[in-house]
Amino acid sequence: MHETAFAKINLALHVRARRGDGFREIETLFAFVDAGDILTARVAERDSLTALGEFAGGLDDPLGNLVARALNTLPRPEGLAISLEKNLPVAAGLGGGSADAGAVFRIVRELYGLPADWRERAAKLGADVPACVESVTCIGRGTGAELEPADDSLAGTPVLLVNPRVMLATGPVFAGWDGIDRGPLPRGDARAIALAGRNDLEAPAIALCPAIAEVLAALHGTSPWLARMSGSGATCFALYDSERARNAAAAQIRAQRPGWWQMTGKLRP
Repeated sequence: MHETAFAKINLALHVRARRGDGFREIETLFAFVDAGDILTARVAERDSLTALGEFAGGLDDPLGNLVARALNTLPRPEGLAISLEKNLPVAAGLGGGSADAGAVFRIVRELYGLPADWRERAAKLGADVPACVESVTCIGRGTGAELEPADDSLAGTPVLLVNPRVMLATGPVFAGWDGIDRGPLPRGDARAIALAGRNDLEAPAIALCPAIAEVLAALHGTSPWLARMSGSGATCFALYDSERARNAAAAQIRAQRPGWWQMTGKLRP
């Protein structure tokens, strides 16, 4: 059985307050690209995980990563042997590990069904794992695990992802947030929210990784209708009105910065 772990992007990410539990209150518009890591599963006597692909080396502890932890949290009558083709960079603001865990939940759902409390189990793995299980455009509040439906008006929008091949841990970026509440997520459809929204983590991320500013400048130079950093970085995305424009942008950036990682796709519903 094959399942794609769809890359997650934050079309907008507003940080509202510091919480007493060490987390931050956020409001975000999640969207998902129709490309990402690939998981292959087969029934086995016991659970196992094999990682391969360009970024497999970034998994320091394969048995302790989110795929293994997702397997451990879901009851099943038999084991699953998972092969993970790691196409997404690690610590990149794309929810890579969470997307992988979400794909495991979908595999188990297809084969055996999920327990009634699967959302709580998913949230214990990571605040964005519940959104990654569904992998549809939605609004996240609280730590990101409180989900609300959003319209699918951006489905099919061509997207370009670019990363300067720099790993950036989430914790230091959130720690660098200046604590200023700049207001709630805008109202409206997904496009309106994306255009009027912002990513409050861009400034602290750029302070830690100046290459993000270079990526954003390169993307803005390709005339997208929106370019922004995703999550806590360092990956940035650009949205275009046509595949032709997106592909031209990808070629332009590849010629300018051949060392940067990039991926093309479309937004899912």
